[in-house]
Amino acid sequence: MKRTVLTGLFLTAALLASPVFAAEDLCAANLQLIKDELSAGDNADETTMQLKETQKAAIKAQAAHDDKKCIELTSKALQDVDKEDSGGDQ
Repeated sequence: MKRTVLTGLFLTAALLASPVFAAEDLCAANLQLIKDELSAGDNADETTMQLKETQKAAIKAQAAHDDKKCIELTSKALQDVDKEDSGGDQ
């Protein structure tokens, strides 16, 4: 009985904690994609400036443990880059 209760508590704690780690991972992954995009250097000057500004803001949000804001900023920036790469048809 004790093992079942402990196992249940452990699983519950793991399930509740996993979204937090996923958010941190997505923020870091998006920042890495922006870094890669900037190092590729095949964007327009305006896009490069916007990516750098977004990168700075996202790093500040990440440092403040505001992963939601970091993800919002970086996801939008990456979507904009994708639109530019596909010719803006989307």
